Amino acid sequence: MIFREARGEGRETKMGAEDQGRVKILREVAALRQTVANWRAAGESIALTPTMGALHKGHVSLVALARKRASRVVMSIFVNPTQFAPNEDFGAYPRTFGADVAMFAAAGGDVVFAPDVAEMYGAGFSTLLNVAGPAAAGLEDQFRPTHFAGVATVVTKLVNQCRPDIAIFGEKDYQQLKVIERVARDLDLGAEIIGAPTIREADGLALSSRNVYLSPEERKAAPALHAALQRCAAGIRGGGAIDVALAQARASVEAAGFIIDYIEARDAETLAPLAAPIGAPVRLLAAARLGKTRLIDNIGV
Repeated sequence: MIFREARGEGRETKMGAEDQGRVKILREVAALRQTVANWRAAGESIALTPTMGALHKGHVSLVALARKRASRVVMSIFVNPTQFAPNEDFGAYPRTFGADVAMFAAAGGDVVFAPDVAEMYGAGFSTLLNVAGPAAAGLEDQFRPTHFAGVATVVTKLVNQCRPDIAIFGEKDYQQLKVIERVARDLDLGAEIIGAPTIREADGLALSSRNVYLSPEERKAAPALHAALQRCAAGIRGGGAIDVALAQARASVEAAGFIIDYIEARDAETLAPLAAPIGAPVRLLAAARLGKTRLIDNIGV
C-alpha cells in the first residue's frame, strides 16, 4: 500500500512535544498516549475532535462542545491520504497549520496531535477496514467508493491512539458520522461518538474547508442548495409526496447552476431508502458540484 505525501509535507524530524501558548503539539503516538495517561491518573476525562485542519467556525463549535463534555480536549490534525481517491484533491487540500493551532488554542483546547504520514501509517502498513451498512448506502460511496474505508481506518486508529471518553464529529458529513457510529459499535472502540450540529453562514451555506474554492459568483449561488433542502423538508412535513418534493428540490438546485450528484431522502439512522409507510425519522442528504467545488449538505425532516 502506497501513501502519497503533499509537497512540502514530508516526514518531519521527531519532535516529541512542542508548546505553542497553552497548547501542546504532539507528533508521536507514544507522546499522545503518555499525555492521556497522565490526565487519566489525575482523574480527568478526554474528548477527541478529529480533523484534517483548515479550521473554521464549525470546528471551533466541536471544541466548544468538547470543553463542555470533558476535562481535556485533543484535536487531531491529519490530512488522511487513505480517504482520497487518485483523482481527488489530497495535494491541494488546504493546509493552514499555524492558524489552526491558534484557533484551537483560542477555543480552549489542550493538545494538537499532528502526526506525519509515516507516523500514522508505518512501513508495510497493509490494513484497511471493510465497511458496509451506512457506508454502502449509495450516497457518498457511489461517487467516492474508497472514501469510507479510509475514514473508518484512520478514525479507528485515532481513537485507539488517544483512547478518549468521547469523540465529536460534525453532522455536516452525516453519512460519515453514521459510518463512524457503526464502526465504534461494531469494533467496541469504547468512545462515545457524538454528532454536533452543522454550523452555517448567515445565508445558510454549511461551513466547509472547501468553500474557499468557490469563486465570488459561485459563493452567491451556493446557498441555493440548503434553501432547496429546507423547502423539500417543509413540503414533506406538510404531507406532500416525498418524490415530488425531491424532484422540486433537484430542479431548483440545477437552476442555480449546480450539477447534482444526489439529493435523497433516507432513514436518518441507517441511511437506507425509505419504505412505506414511513415509521422512522427522515434525513435529506445532498451533494452537488458548483464549478470545481463539490458541496454536501443535509437536514432532518
